[in-house]
Amino acid sequence: MIDKTILQRLFCQHYSEMIHLARTLLYDGEEAEDTVQDVFVRLMEADMLPSESKMRAYLMTAVHNGCVNRIRQKSVKEQAKNLYCTETETDMRYIEERLETLDAVCDYADSQLAEPHRTIFRLRFKEGLMLKEIALQLDMNLKTVFKYLSQSIQRVKEHFRP
Repeated sequence: MIDKTILQRLFCQHYSEMIHLARTLLYDGEEAEDTVQDVFVRLMEADMLPSESKMRAYLMTAVHNGCVNRIRQKSVKEQAKNLYCTETETDMRYIEERLETLDAVCDYADSQLAEPHRTIFRLRFKEGLMLKEIALQLDMNLKTVFKYLSQSIQRVKEHFRP
């Protein structure tokens, strides 16, 4: 069995690099930690250690192999399901929150902004027109359109500011 002080030194020297590699390969923090712990457990039970010059390469190879073994143990379907569910749930929550916020801003603008603020705001943000296009469509000065839009944005910000 290997001396605990040697294991502690190796842990302090190489853990961060080992865990980074495992997280990169597994995309899962818990499994990465388990893999690195397994490497140290096997190292603790070993009778011999590689030379100091080869220790880093040995540990990184052991982590890599441990990750590959964990990946192989999972079925392809399970891997895809885990990746799909995690990314989709997070993405969908974010998208839903953004859409709710946008709906609330549009509802506020439609109900609380007076003309021509409302029309300019709608043309800019709902229809995606540029200020110059809005000015031409409404037969207004570009600076006037900018002023109305700035005022509208300020009112919306004030209303939705936490």
